[in-house]
Amino acid sequence: MSMFRAMTLIIAVAGGLGLSVSAGLAAPAAAQTASGADTAKPLSSSEIYRIYSHNSWMWKDGAGYFAVSKRQFKAWSGRGRNASAGQGIWFITDPGKLCFRATWYEKGTSFPATTCFSHREKNGVIYQRKEPNGDWYIFKHAPARKGDEITKFRRGDYVSRQLDRMMPAMASN
Repeated sequence: MSMFRAMTLIIAVAGGLGLSVSAGLAAPAAAQTASGADTAKPLSSSEIYRIYSHNSWMWKDGAGYFAVSKRQFKAWSGRGRNASAGQGIWFITDPGKLCFRATWYEKGTSFPATTCFSHREKNGVIYQRKEPNGDWYIFKHAPARKGDEITKFRRGDYVSRQLDRMMPAMASN
């Protein structure tokens, strides 16, 4: 079962981002317990926008790109039989909450999925969790440290070229 299909099933059943799914969509394995998140305040919509817009979130074996134009979201993960690709939109909802809704493609099939992350800040530390009930983890220390999830963001589109290569093969399998 692909990572994205597994993620969709887990979201439908349990609904969290405390998943142990690769590709950076789950809490990092070495993430610290984020006890300060309970008293932290949600990030503003503009703070969320600054983190994600024009950036690619680099995952262990893939990436997701948050374009500004039409708020397009594009992603790919895996190789060969384990390859998945997603295309859709990203949006900011409640204070501190970012979501992306995409159609995911793999081996000649497709399915829709919506994934959301909440973000809170306290004393310069940003916490993140997958909604609706993932565990909070430190997304960015104050100051940022090597290994923080925020350090996996790169300015620009690191997705489209790989996605363009992958999509024809997925449609034909």
